[in-house]
Amino acid sequence: MYSDEDIDLAVEAGVMTEEDASAFRKYVAEKRVIPAVDEEYFRLVTGFNDIFVVIACLLLLASIMWIGKSESLLLGSTLQTVTAWGLAEYFTRHRRMALPSIVLLLAFVGGALSTGMAAISSLALNEDLGIAIPSTIAAIAAGLHWLRFKVPITIAAGTAAVVSSVMMSIFAFIPEARTWAMPIVFLAGIAVFMLAMKWDASDLSRQTRRSDVAFWLHLIAAPLIVHPIFSVLNVFDGNLGTLQASAVAILYLAIAVLSISVDRRAMMVSALVYVLYAFNTLLEHYGIVSLGFAFTAFGIGSGLLLLSAFWHSCRRLILPIYPEIIRSRLPALQ
Repeated sequence: MYSDEDIDLAVEAGVMTEEDASAFRKYVAEKRVIPAVDEEYFRLVTGFNDIFVVIACLLLLASIMWIGKSESLLLGSTLQTVTAWGLAEYFTRHRRMALPSIVLLLAFVGGALSTGMAAISSLALNEDLGIAIPSTIAAIAAGLHWLRFKVPITIAAGTAAVVSSVMMSIFAFIPEARTWAMPIVFLAGIAVFMLAMKWDASDLSRQTRRSDVAFWLHLIAAPLIVHPIFSVLNVFDGNLGTLQASAVAILYLAIAVLSISVDRRAMMVSALVYVLYAFNTLLEHYGIVSLGFAFTAFGIGSGLLLLSAFWHSCRRLILPIYPEIIRSRLPALQ
């Protein structure tokens, strides 16, 4: 199996011309039953060797962390971080293995976060700053990793660290802001979503790693947006009524329309747990206890499968509604 990145590398190496690459992509797109842009493809596993390498890397990183931690947490975290970078030099930069690259990136950024926490543990800082400072270190680490390896998930990991750093800093210096925690989280989600759309707009045909970067950013943005919205409805307070359930259904429909418009499914997946819980609680309220979740899962699962089957048709109905200035920034219909 050859990815678009492999084709780009072949063009850079002179194996094929840019015209040949474009013609090949056009031919494959025309032969697909479903347009490639609607498949939301991203590289994860290129073969079972990826899984084999990941298992070996995790064993090595865990053992190094464990050995170093026997001396001090700072030493263990530092050794994990350095080892993760060293392994990435081979498996990411040289072998270009998808899944090991993701795992090693997370191990590196997580190690940087843990190192930061261990380094400031002796300082008399409040809890919020104790998270904000290591998050800043993790964000810087992610930036350095991106400059070296260009792993698509790196931007999302760094963005998550920045969001954590900014939010914790706000809470540290403005304690009253905690009463506005959910609106702040929501605004952070909107900011991340806009960043994801910027990356998406730079590759509307979704043929380069920029689309993969956008994919991971959408995964970060989705819970940040969805959780505050459904928290306002008190979905998990156990007293869900018909009015609240109707609001949940309307909100999920709006999320579905947005997801279809931008051709990303992450937000629908993030909101799914709220919808399942809401309608299961409602059915229990009306006496359907033992099979409430089964009926809820059956209805929602069937609806999502139908939506998946007619995803492209739904986009054909929705996209023409938008003005050209918005439609030009969304993946085109094929």
